[in-house]
Amino acid sequence: MNTTFASRGLATFALAALPLAIQAAEPPQDSSAATTAEPQSLNPMVVTAALAPRTADETLASVTVLDEATLRRQGPVSLSDLLRGQPGVDVSSSGSFGKNSSVFIRGTNSDQNVLLIDGIRLRSATTGGAAWQFLDPRMFQRAEIVRGPRGSLYGADAVGGVVQLFTPEGEEGAPQPRVSVGGGSFNTQRYSASMAGGSGGTRYYVAGSRFDTDGQPVREGGDDKGYDNTSGLVRLSHSFDNDAEIGVLALRARGNTEFDGGETDFIQQVAGVYGEIPVSETWRSRLTLSESRDESDTLDAFGFSVFDTQTRTARWENTLGFGVHELVAGAEYSEDRVSSTAEYDETSRDNVAVFAQGLLDFSPVAAQASLRYDDNQAFGEEVTGSLALGYDLDRHHTLRASVGTAFKAPSFNDLYFPGFGNPDLNAETSETFELGIRGQYRTLFWDLAAYQTDIDDLIAFTLQDGRFSAFNVDEARIRGVELSAGAEIDDWTLQAALTYTDPEDRESGNRLARRASQSLRLDVDRELGDWSLGGSWIAQNHRYNDADNQQRLAGYGQVNLRAGWQFAPMWSARLTVENALDKEVTTARFFDGDDYLNAGRAAFVSVHFGQ
Repeated sequence: MNTTFASRGLATFALAALPLAIQAAEPPQDSSAATTAEPQSLNPMVVTAALAPRTADETLASVTVLDEATLRRQGPVSLSDLLRGQPGVDVSSSGSFGKNSSVFIRGTNSDQNVLLIDGIRLRSATTGGAAWQFLDPRMFQRAEIVRGPRGSLYGADAVGGVVQLFTPEGEEGAPQPRVSVGGGSFNTQRYSASMAGGSGGTRYYVAGSRFDTDGQPVREGGDDKGYDNTSGLVRLSHSFDNDAEIGVLALRARGNTEFDGGETDFIQQVAGVYGEIPVSETWRSRLTLSESRDESDTLDAFGFSVFDTQTRTARWENTLGFGVHELVAGAEYSEDRVSSTAEYDETSRDNVAVFAQGLLDFSPVAAQASLRYDDNQAFGEEVTGSLALGYDLDRHHTLRASVGTAFKAPSFNDLYFPGFGNPDLNAETSETFELGIRGQYRTLFWDLAAYQTDIDDLIAFTLQDGRFSAFNVDEARIRGVELSAGAEIDDWTLQAALTYTDPEDRESGNRLARRASQSLRLDVDRELGDWSLGGSWIAQNHRYNDADNQQRLAGYGQVNLRAGWQFAPMWSARLTVENALDKEVTTARFFDGDDYLNAGRAAFVSVHFGQ
């Protein structure tokens, strides 16, 4: 895609959208209509941004919520497909169907962002990042994307933002089954089944899914590279008469992915148990014990290798109410362990942290202040904090400003990988300033944010002092602007995201590798009785595969289409056509100069039973 064309297109979209937003935002003349509550999807409850339930306009943060209806409509094959082009989010993939994917939030590295599943963190302790490509979107009910630093709430790596996935929770009532069968291009097969219900204060949800595909070549002239994933989920909770609650969660994904020159058997797993009690009318206390695993066995040209990592965490969180104000305070202990065919100098480390956050409401002014102290066995002590202020200009518009710090912990590879690790590394540190404004109306919202993030002591593998190893050498400055909007008008559901990012290496002045600087996503859906029709348009400009900005990867525009039919009570069918115009999409390149190929046009059809 030509950069000038992309720039003009994005600018035209923004200028065209603003008058429509202003016109739609005018308060209705009917006072009764003016007080009608906004649709939940336009101003959803968010818990990730502040560790407490807040509507999107109350979070004082840049947030995006992808609810159950969105996930069902779009039917994404992978988590990467779901996140691609969302406000402030960029995705780079080494092919389709279970191939390595990096998720960049506000231009930061993939390992500078946190992935949570029901509050349990999932990542590889060796690489430092999450294996986004191995999670089946059908296992989740909703996703919250919080952009901006959250180190003072979640600790290491929450530099660019946090993505939290929520699993479904059963409801009181008779068992509710749901079954889905489908398949399509590349000899792809998809199956899933679930059962949910509850009685006497006990709620349960059990689900399983299977995804299997022959895949497609990841380079020109190559062989098909397959992928399979079998996932299971169990969630159980019980509420007592005194409002106390206990619960357990277990999620496991296991499968195999083929790549150019080898294959990997993988396991992604989270498990946790929690208990929550009302200590008093104004004090609730929650203790969560959890474990996450990222395991891979790889066979390639270098031989057979094993990288298994485990993180165990105990988190104690307390919420105290003081009228309209809240205080959240707690402590956290975590331990990382590594078992590998590579001989690391250290195979475990622990981290102890305490944190506190005040949520203050002096309407029309609101304030959120947080502070966290981390003491890590490997890289020492870090203190992070944030301050956000909000001002309600009127009942429709909220102005916000924030400043926050965060840090990215050196991974086990950075510190201890044989021959390349450096145990003297410091954590990367960052500081972010943000200014935003949100308009929230009965049938429409829009959100505009501008920010700057400065990152010091970036870790890079380079030649220094006569050896090639990991060193703290680089600095980065990332500036950006994000405009998002959504509307529900009659039977139409509209979502739009426009992102400009300038992720710059301060030493060279180059753009950070594999990031686009301009992105547009538009989702349009329409209900037509028993039918539904929709589509998504994702457009991004060029990016560079390398830090020297010599290997340019062309921009692209991709159209995805979808249709649904409720052909009988409890029965429905869906058709999705990904990359309907069969455009070439390349976001990464091999070391030898060949492009990684993503899937061309692909069609999938499925039949569903259940609500």
